[in-house]
Amino acid sequence: MNLRKTGILLAWATIIAANGTAQNVQRTSQGIKYAAQGMDVSIEFYSPTIVRVYKTLSETASDKESLVVTKAPEQTSVSFGEKGKNVTLSSNAIQVEVNPATGGIHFFDTAGQRLLTDKDYGTQFTPFNDAGVPSYNVRQAFLLDKDEVIYGLGQQQTGKVNQRNQKLFLRNQNMSICIPFIHSIKGYALYWDNYSPTTFLDNPQETSFDSEVGDCADYYFIYGGNADGVIAGVRDLTGQAPLYPLWTLGFWQCRERYKSPDELCEVVDKYRELKVPLDGIIQDWQYWGCNENWNSMKFQNPRYINKMGDPEYMKFLPNGEDKNANYGTPRIKSPKEMIDYVHKQNAHIMISVWASFGPWTEMYQKMDSLKALLHFETWPPKAGVKPYDPYNPAARDIYWAAMKKNIFDLGMDAWWLDSTEPDHMDIKDQDFNTQTYLGSFRRVHNAFPLMSNKGVYEHQRATTSDKRVFLLTRSSFLGQQRYASHSWSGDVVSTWDVMRKQLAAGLNYTLCGIPYWNTDLGGFFAWRYNNNVNNIAYHELHVRWYQWGVFQPIMRSHNSSPVAVEIYQFGKKGDWSYDALEKYTHLRYRLLPYIYSTSWEVTSKAGSIMRPLMMDFPKDKKVLDMDTEYMFGRNFLVRPVTDSLYTWQDEKQNGHQKDMSRIGKTDVYLPQGARWFDFWTGQTLEGGQTLQREVPIDIMPIYVRAGSILPWGPAVQYSTEKKWDNLTIRIYPGADAEFTLYEDEFDNYNYEKGAYSTIALKWNDQDRTLTIDDRQGSYKGMLKNRKFNLIVVEPGKGCGNGDSATFDKSVSYRGKKVVAKL
Repeated sequence: MNLRKTGILLAWATIIAANGTAQNVQRTSQGIKYAAQGMDVSIEFYSPTIVRVYKTLSETASDKESLVVTKAPEQTSVSFGEKGKNVTLSSNAIQVEVNPATGGIHFFDTAGQRLLTDKDYGTQFTPFNDAGVPSYNVRQAFLLDKDEVIYGLGQQQTGKVNQRNQKLFLRNQNMSICIPFIHSIKGYALYWDNYSPTTFLDNPQETSFDSEVGDCADYYFIYGGNADGVIAGVRDLTGQAPLYPLWTLGFWQCRERYKSPDELCEVVDKYRELKVPLDGIIQDWQYWGCNENWNSMKFQNPRYINKMGDPEYMKFLPNGEDKNANYGTPRIKSPKEMIDYVHKQNAHIMISVWASFGPWTEMYQKMDSLKALLHFETWPPKAGVKPYDPYNPAARDIYWAAMKKNIFDLGMDAWWLDSTEPDHMDIKDQDFNTQTYLGSFRRVHNAFPLMSNKGVYEHQRATTSDKRVFLLTRSSFLGQQRYASHSWSGDVVSTWDVMRKQLAAGLNYTLCGIPYWNTDLGGFFAWRYNNNVNNIAYHELHVRWYQWGVFQPIMRSHNSSPVAVEIYQFGKKGDWSYDALEKYTHLRYRLLPYIYSTSWEVTSKAGSIMRPLMMDFPKDKKVLDMDTEYMFGRNFLVRPVTDSLYTWQDEKQNGHQKDMSRIGKTDVYLPQGARWFDFWTGQTLEGGQTLQREVPIDIMPIYVRAGSILPWGPAVQYSTEKKWDNLTIRIYPGADAEFTLYEDEFDNYNYEKGAYSTIALKWNDQDRTLTIDDRQGSYKGMLKNRKFNLIVVEPGKGCGNGDSATFDKSVSYRGKKVVAKL
């Protein structure tokens, strides 16, 4: 033992006692421990910007291993002192002030600005019997500034961006992703590390998290200084987001459901015939057959395995399907043929896999013998289907083993992990007493999606590095980005109001530090349109939602049966709905170099794709509660059209078309602190104003920030059809600009070993010069020589979604620095 160090600690404790602040404060290497209000309290710096506060009742002190936090405390220089009767701990980024007598904890920045207060006497432990295990309801209260704006809490369907002044019950369910996490406009975040159903409350008196069960009050304070810094802190604490393959950033087509391999492959054929780009097709449920055979993780539906009429397999025909229906002789006769055919058409395929099993399945029997089934009613109801226990590592092993053997080894590209809340029907409180590997289901409920995604991601990574993991999942929890997990907003209803609410839902979700999110384009349930894809009023909603989809991290069209939403369901060339859908699909593909490079920033620099306006314009008070606009990457301002302008519905919900020549308008706010280019016209406008933008059915308001560089990709039918050897570079003048073009092999994990290249482009607005720096890095198949076609955008030049007839300059690039005067 270092006697000198021990003496210093004792002397420090004596000074505190002499001042009457506390008699039991003990300094640790990066924090303190003390007793207050019958609790043992530990405060520890995990980094200069992250502090963990951990409280337990003194008589039941316990350690906890977090399911969410992956970071171990890093060596951090912490200075200690006292302030009146309080104890202080400071890093080079934040200061923590503690009142050991009351338990109050105050967080400050280095300028002394108060950020957050852990309320005096604000921690409560109430004894609770958790399925026979003595535990507690745990509640923690905080104090926020009166006008402080906060975000986060996952994905809620309230339509609120600012999460103040409300009470929310945080328990994951379809369409509601519940994360006890708040992100403040003041540049900090707070994560309450508890997985049980939790009530969030904010009123003028306090802000609190009240969890149904726990052994401790455990939270992390994350300081970033601004929103990007906060998100970087979240990723540091909970894990970085891996890079998706390029093809996942193209267009996905889905339907509930394709009922045979022929039907699925014919959709791919039709897109290729129409020359409408497509990269992904999705096989939804019941390829396994009937409800009793739910999620067998095998193709056992006789229509998929050419076994119609075979008594051994006809028992698996999905409930309600006509066994005598004649579909003719199948062209594609097996699942392997289906997957191979999709690949030959230069597309990729994803398949739906659920977190539950029917009683006929081998998986049900294996999980049951492991005591790894959760005993409550799930979807589909009254079929004996039970969710499995993803908290059990042996259950996760069994789950992947079946996925690999029966599906992945056939060549499957990606996974749709559906119902990862999981679905819970006819909810009773006693259902939450069911035991998991980690205790009652009540104790760990909200971490279910985190653990189910963990199992698939880690097993596929251990199986191969040749194919990047891509997981689409209906629910989520903090840290899930580390598992290549992409959430969508669930089975939302197709209405204008619901569409608009998805904006607030997605923006708050991304401010939790999880970058990949989307919605079912057009909504899932088309009840309000009589489930009729020919309803012209539904056409307008679908077109506007689809246009927005171009500027979501993943662009995926999906709807509930009997509605099918492939582009050709909306007419043909010349029809306004078809033409608009085609136009925006092509636009998505022209933006792929921009989107892929932005995705690299997500992975390499803890970046964000969907950026609420408060991230880039925090001083503009008009954007702090903005629920209609956001930045897509750092350059695009998008304003989805969320109102019906060209159709109407009668009392029977039938749709009628208005005069399309009477152009509607929508309001657009251009944030202060920038000048803006109208993407479609090249017109420049000053920030800090609201305008009424005309929005014909094929125009969604899109603006580009002055001081932007946009790589414009080639026209393609799928993401890798053409090399990026002849890129147009659009320069939006008015301010200096930088952009880094990222390229790699577009799939596999070689990028983690350094197999990639970056090219930094820099625009000097005063000199009107574009510098293309030396290429950094290399990879197999890299373009060594290429052409960049440079164009400075102005009205009528470099605008819209088409190619420019002429350029300001074309330069040859061989990996060495080039400076172009424009």
